[in-house]
Amino acid sequence: MQAAAAVIQERGFDAATMAEIAARADARIGSLYRFFPSKEAVADALMRRYAEILQAEYDAIHARASVATPEELADTLIDLFVKLYPQAQATTALLESRTDWTAVRRRFRAQALTGVRTALTICAPDLDDSEADDVAAVVLNNMKTMVAMAMKDAPTSLGAPDELRLMNRLYLAAKLGTGVRRAMKQSDN
Repeated sequence: MQAAAAVIQERGFDAATMAEIAARADARIGSLYRFFPSKEAVADALMRRYAEILQAEYDAIHARASVATPEELADTLIDLFVKLYPQAQATTALLESRTDWTAVRRRFRAQALTGVRTALTICAPDLDDSEADDVAAVVLNNMKTMVAMAMKDAPTSLGAPDELRLMNRLYLAAKLGTGVRRAMKQSDN
């Protein structure tokens, strides 16, 4: 799996070959075909593996979310995709190369949104469903921006990642903070 991820990351899915994956794994091509009958089967296995890794990370975040401050949760979430980036590169290459994988892209996006939303509602149980959906979408986009900044794929400067981190902390503190904010919001209605 590691060899396949490396080859696909470097060459792209279409250019990668089973022979190259086997050579990188220092395995015989027959052994590779024994476990993966096609390059598509390798791609499917890589996608499943990344989804499992992502879910395990979200499960760990959820386990800590009830005792985390909004600022601590903000830092944990904003760093998640940067932390996973080395493992996600092959997945990203696969998703970008396969136009027929719209459903797979949607599943990953739904998994990410659900993971963030769940963390938010564990941290702030009185957050209403609609607001939780909106905040999760904003935080997910901030997470993606942090990866782009860290990998120099987005306009950035030396201090910009720290500014994004601060922005995320302030945003979640305002959205998930004490019940006072929610009480004020309810009194406005």
